Amino acid sequence: MCKVTTSNENTATTKATTRQHLETSKADADVDEKLSKAVYSFTEPTAENLRIQDHFSSLLFGGSVLSTLLEFALLAAPFIALEVYGEARLNVQGSMTLRELAMFFVVASTTRRVYNAYLEAVFFSFPKLRTQPAKAHRLKQRRDLMGRDMRELEILDVHDKLTMLSQFVLNFGIYYLIPGFYPSADVLEEQTLQERFVRLLLNHYVMSFGMYWAHRSLHVIPWLWENVHSFHHWAKHPLSRNTYEDHWADNFGNAVVGQTFAQILVPLDCQTFWFSRLFRILESLEKHSGTSCAFNIAHSLQQWLPFAQMPHHHDWHHEGFKGSNYTFASLGGIWDCVFGTRKAGRFKANHGAAATREDIQYDAEKRKLSELPTWFSPLLPLIGLSVAVGWKLSN
Repeated sequence: MCKVTTSNENTATTKATTRQHLETSKADADVDEKLSKAVYSFTEPTAENLRIQDHFSSLLFGGSVLSTLLEFALLAAPFIALEVYGEARLNVQGSMTLRELAMFFVVASTTRRVYNAYLEAVFFSFPKLRTQPAKAHRLKQRRDLMGRDMRELEILDVHDKLTMLSQFVLNFGIYYLIPGFYPSADVLEEQTLQERFVRLLLNHYVMSFGMYWAHRSLHVIPWLWENVHSFHHWAKHPLSRNTYEDHWADNFGNAVVGQTFAQILVPLDCQTFWFSRLFRILESLEKHSGTSCAFNIAHSLQQWLPFAQMPHHHDWHHEGFKGSNYTFASLGGIWDCVFGTRKAGRFKANHGAAATREDIQYDAEKRKLSELPTWFSPLLPLIGLSVAVGWKLSN
């Protein structure tokens, strides 16, 4: 039996369709207006369209006013607590004072913002130094310079806030749960400069070991990739601002298995601790900077290390070839070489200015990537590391 459609029904359908088109057009216009104002995100800056306030708000404090206010509130919270309750009640014996710890996080936050501004200024000021060719960053409709759409950016904005809150709980929770984790300047160890340097290297390689297997797990375990780490890889053409733009659990896990486990297993004294954490910030930002050159201070300092890993390695990792299942390590890059996941990447960029000996060797030998045995879980090394940390804490 056929259904007869009346003229009134046709008219109603036409009106509904027209209304839907108008709403869609208005939404598109709103999005286009946002994009036109988002310098450094959707518009490559030039002398004509870049105002000082755009540079300031986009690079030093982030694009979200609410995130900026939340960050200031969290940085101010320990100082307020000290005024209310006093240092005697809040300081932990054997650790740096709460005031010094709070100041450390202020310095770390400032370092991230200022060095991010520096690296992005290098990226936009010297196009010839970019790791990826200019065509890779050509703007696509409603996608930012890193290749992410509006929905993805809105999700990341939520996770930025969750990251700040979870990191605050972790950092200050450790202060009270593990006395001495944040070393006090009053606790002096008889160490020569050479001993400090060796301990620093060991600390960084332990940190890199934990982060290597965490990172590899996030790629090869489907659930972790789909629900956690893929958020970070929405950026196909990374800039330094992408460094901490992850699912909050990704940032939280890295902080635990990386710098937290390393400081427990190979503790650093107060001065070396400060240097290590700030150096790690520079290294992380540079890795996502989109340039691999002498302007990268941290990587230039570690380029002499055996199996050194440079920003062009991680840039290639973000481009997503073969599922990005290679080049997982941070700081030094030795674990990619040990476990067969080293990839030379765009080492020829900028006339090979940041190419390492291993890049040239690996490219010449056309080495294949190593796959994990089917019986081996990348979580096993993390479990072993956790056991070692538990044993160290219990003793």
